[in-house]
Amino acid sequence: MATISLDSLDLAALLCSRVCHDVISPVGAIVNGLEVLEDDNDASMRDFALDLIGKSARQASARLQFARLAFGAAGSAGASIDLGDAEQVARGLFQDDKISFAWSGPRLLVPKNRVKLLLNLIMIAITAIPRGGQISVTVSGDAEACEFAIISKGLNARIPAHSEALLAGDSESGTVDAHGIQIYYAGMVARAAGMTVAFSIEGDEVTIRATAA
Repeated sequence: MATISLDSLDLAALLCSRVCHDVISPVGAIVNGLEVLEDDNDASMRDFALDLIGKSARQASARLQFARLAFGAAGSAGASIDLGDAEQVARGLFQDDKISFAWSGPRLLVPKNRVKLLLNLIMIAITAIPRGGQISVTVSGDAEACEFAIISKGLNARIPAHSEALLAGDSESGTVDAHGIQIYYAGMVARAAGMTVAFSIEGDEVTIRATAA
């Protein structure tokens, strides 16, 4: 393993690519729905198109709100974020029936890097169950000494490939691409937040824990 070397411009470019990747699918569906409305006079097709546009617009909005909190500045330096806001944007990612989502924890004002870490760990937890299932988030402790536990349960659950190395800032080649940048970024945020992240797996459950370093 080699330590990843990445300058600020490359980091920004790769994160932008990741956000665009997450948003382009629902935006493309909106465009397709609008084309149907323009070209098809069949009432059932128009109803289908309107439903597609509405669903895709909600999905795009939810993903952008999540990205704003997970990757964005989210306030001035030293700002705290309400965990209730984090729960709200996290729930927005789970609008279909593929993954059910549960959240348990107090409503606290928590330093922003810890909230950003939690949201990024939820993104990693989603990739741990590619065939769907359940994700549960538990926040314990207080604002100064909070801990996170995210459990992904589903068929063929697995710890995402290379995630532990990327979180530590390492890779086999010493580089990272747009597929791995989100996990690498989560490791950067964990170190900035003074927290350590550990993975474990038992049967069809993957657990991600973040504790104070």
